Amino acid sequence: MERTMNAGPDLATLASAVGDATRIRMLELLMEGRALVAKELAFGTGVSPATATAHLQRLEGARLLRSTRQGRNKVFRIATPTVARMVEAMMAVAVRGPRASATPEPLRAARYCYDHLAGRLGMDITDALLRAGHLSLRRRAFALTDTGEDWFTAFGIEVAPLREQRRQFAHRCLDWSERRDHLAGALGAALASRVFALGWVERQPDSRGLTVTPTGQRGLRRYFGSP
Repeated sequence: MERTMNAGPDLATLASAVGDATRIRMLELLMEGRALVAKELAFGTGVSPATATAHLQRLEGARLLRSTRQGRNKVFRIATPTVARMVEAMMAVAVRGPRASATPEPLRAARYCYDHLAGRLGMDITDALLRAGHLSLRRRAFALTDTGEDWFTAFGIEVAPLREQRRQFAHRCLDWSERRDHLAGALGAALASRVFALGWVERQPDSRGLTVTPTGQRGLRRYFGSP
């Protein structure tokens, strides 16, 4: 039997889907973690609604986006955490050297990376959890220690259901502006949701950036020793 050269993953189709400036910008906009309608994505990428719809169909066909109905509107979001990790990895490769320092300060300070905290805020929290022994390093992930499980429970996060999710539990995500790993996965998403629910951070308008509130500054100092 002859061996074929195309038996593996269809990388060519994937590369074609993301290999367009408008489509990659759409993916970047959706890395805020929120669902957006076609008109919002058209405005964010500077194309007409009809053109945006064609691009969105291409991305959805490649299983990079998924859409749902909310009333009369069709909203789009990143299809899976795996797709979000791919986009973040592409950003990490694209932002190097002088370009890394040119990243806008609000995004470097604190931002959402799909559904978890990134930028210096995400790094400070991850570093604090490692110093306290609540997390430990593994080759491709973080491990939650016994003291860490107790800490997260006391912080208001139920750990057991997170382990049952069909996604990585405590993924190490390379931060494209800080060039180090921060906490992602189901545990990182739960931590971000908890911080948001406590009113410690607020979304910046039309941006992935986050603003730490005065309440958040006090809470971060108390729990993580962050400035």
